[in-house]
Amino acid sequence: MSTSSAERLTSARHPELLSPAGGPEAFAAAVAAGADAIYCGMGAFNARRKATNFTDEAFEAACRMAHLAGTRVYVTVNIVIKDAEMADALELVRRCAQLGADAFIIQDWGLFFEIGRLMPDLELHVSTQANIHDLRATRWCRDAGADRVTLSRELSIPEIAKISQAGVDLEVFAHGSICFSYSGVCLLSSFACAGRSANRGMCAQPCRLPYELLDENGAPIPTPGRERALCPRDNCTAELLPELIEAGAGALKLEGRMKASDYVHSVTRAYREALDDALGRTTSAPDDMRDRARRLKRCFNRDFTSAYQHGTSGDEMMSYERSNNRGQTVGEVLDSRRANNPAGLHPDDRRVRAAIVRIRLDEPVGKGDLLELRHDDEFDRFLTVTVREDAPAGSVIECRAARAMPRGAIVRLIRSQAALDEAAAALHRDVPRKRAVDVRIRARLGEPFVVELTCSDDPAFTAAASGFTVEPARTRPVTADDLIEHVGRMGSSPFEAASFTVELDEGCGMGFSAVHKVRAAACEALERVMLDGYRMRAERLSELPAFERTALTAATDEACGQSDSVGAVICAIAPTFDAADAARAAGAERIYMTADALAEAGLTPDEARERDIIPILDEICHEADHTHVDPWLQSGAPAAIGNISELALAVERGAAPEVRSCVPVHNVACIHALESHGAAGLWLSPELTLDEIGRIAPHATVPVGIVVSGKPRVMTSEHCILQVAGGCIHDCARCRLRARDLSLRNIDGKVLPIRTDIHGRSRLYDGISLDLTPQLPRLLSAGLTRFAVDGTLIDADELAQLVSRARRALDAAQAGRKPAKRLPGTSAGCLFVGVE
Repeated sequence: MSTSSAERLTSARHPELLSPAGGPEAFAAAVAAGADAIYCGMGAFNARRKATNFTDEAFEAACRMAHLAGTRVYVTVNIVIKDAEMADALELVRRCAQLGADAFIIQDWGLFFEIGRLMPDLELHVSTQANIHDLRATRWCRDAGADRVTLSRELSIPEIAKISQAGVDLEVFAHGSICFSYSGVCLLSSFACAGRSANRGMCAQPCRLPYELLDENGAPIPTPGRERALCPRDNCTAELLPELIEAGAGALKLEGRMKASDYVHSVTRAYREALDDALGRTTSAPDDMRDRARRLKRCFNRDFTSAYQHGTSGDEMMSYERSNNRGQTVGEVLDSRRANNPAGLHPDDRRVRAAIVRIRLDEPVGKGDLLELRHDDEFDRFLTVTVREDAPAGSVIECRAARAMPRGAIVRLIRSQAALDEAAAALHRDVPRKRAVDVRIRARLGEPFVVELTCSDDPAFTAAASGFTVEPARTRPVTADDLIEHVGRMGSSPFEAASFTVELDEGCGMGFSAVHKVRAAACEALERVMLDGYRMRAERLSELPAFERTALTAATDEACGQSDSVGAVICAIAPTFDAADAARAAGAERIYMTADALAEAGLTPDEARERDIIPILDEICHEADHTHVDPWLQSGAPAAIGNISELALAVERGAAPEVRSCVPVHNVACIHALESHGAAGLWLSPELTLDEIGRIAPHATVPVGIVVSGKPRVMTSEHCILQVAGGCIHDCARCRLRARDLSLRNIDGKVLPIRTDIHGRSRLYDGISLDLTPQLPRLLSAGLTRFAVDGTLIDADELAQLVSRARRALDAAQAGRKPAKRLPGTSAGCLFVGVE
């Protein structure tokens, strides 16, 4: 039924090609094109909630089709789960497993451990949304029960090779759209797009929009031709597959659950061919290689990059000038003339056929292809035309257009009719892809006629059927070739014969209609064998009690009663020592500074500890980051950690890790899971509402906190945003732009501050400060005891003022008085509106 992680590791050099499916048509296209596995969504708990996704009936049929073709099916449950949703999410997992899912891709640690506790036989994959970047975190996932870890997209091939030592199946990103931010830590859509959370599958993709770079005074810094500061190109590793295989990639993921079936078919087919070449250590003919590259470029793309795989993250990975489909450049405009339209043409048709444009082709085009003609590559000076006839490279074609286009205008093919036709043909087949079987025929006189079928790629799947008793021939005896011909007619079955073994006595006679019946019965028997494991699993799962009674949520877990408002403290995140001293003087009892700020100021971990300053560790931890991250985790000392790698090391060293909000905690199960794995404190996500906080926080046994003042970090990127200015010197320590208070302004006029660290990573912050101090009474009653003022973007005096205000609000709340109203120009964030 399924293959264990350990078994798959034995064939790690034969990685799985993992294709997307946003609905049944794309699913069938992926199977037809050769996908080894397909990932798709069901219900509301997945990161592409706007995709078509599947009904139960369609999903069950898709799973059956896939399994008979030898393709596995994974269900994405890769969002954070609200506590009130936990039982429903578990029920979705159970239902999908009963319908045929092979594995589940999970982001939320609460859901991950709940599935492991309640349905331990299910295969679990850690999502890329869990933000896993190094060997240490991968080993933690393995020990936690993960069968596969989907690595961060920002990793290089050498980093993947290092992580492969973990001894768990690894999935790496091979092709498609890249998020600008590290996955799982992006809140830009939540705060910029009215609560449409990327962590909840509703990202509005604000990173693809135009932005202005602003200086300290709010004046624009010109960035001509580079208006899309946050828009990467699409990833493409088609030429890097041998290196990825050698590095230990167990699965190659193709992105595209929001893409159409022709995209899925074309990309899957191209990567199937490239992977087969890599595995066979062969090289396709030059024409075939060009055709493969051409098919990829004629699918939706923003141009291609493999920067991350090569360990870089500069301008070479960005699509600054446009965020829509670039297609493939196929030629340029030679000239235009006014169209001589027929007299009887409808006025609307005359308008859209006003000009004849002559195009010189550098690439072949086909009848029905859609071309984009763009002047000077400007965003709004373009039109589209349709190719009327096939034409080779080097030829000149004429197309009717709505208006004339100037000489030299770029011509791109943005929709391939051939790709549409290929996908349509695949979808019209009764069986998208047949599975090869080895056929054994036994025809012995006086014995039942037997047909035995064995899957060529998995001998464990074998079945036989017998029928009539073989008798001597009355006329012409059958030959082995006769039997091969008639048994090999597998028609609409999901199988095709790869080889035949015939045991035939001389002089046998039989009717071929009877032979066909036995062959059909053998096919049906093999289908049952292949699907029987799924049926038995479905029966086992149906015996589980209702998850409303067994799931670990606020509804089933008795609150811990740890709330003690007397022990509540004001905390401050200080950018400098001066700010730290000012915050302490203003009433902050716990002071936090980033490890980078402490190191840049010349403080050692021991000195920071002596000064009672708690280090904040990065939300990103590649292998190379260990040198500047690890020293700050000391036995018995608190540290605010930002990822699973740092949690693992903190526990190993006996530190007291406080889990930052970039490891999202939205349910009681997640609280218990992190506590049981060593968390000494929790900082809650700014995406939570007051009601959600009140539901989960009382169930914690460790201190729980929240940032009550300051601008939330909404994005962390490996690519430095300041490179949009076009003047990167590739030396962060000497970069003058880093020292300036620069911002991005979006199309709505919102200003988002930028900070780039010494390692070249950028952080983007919301343009509006939070002020949750009026809600301190409710936050206290929910059991929160740590309230932080984030001074990252302000000076020492401003931080002191905000700390003093938070101190007064806490004193008022503890005394039963109402705190002051929210500061003008600030926001309550998601406390009242929540996220979708």
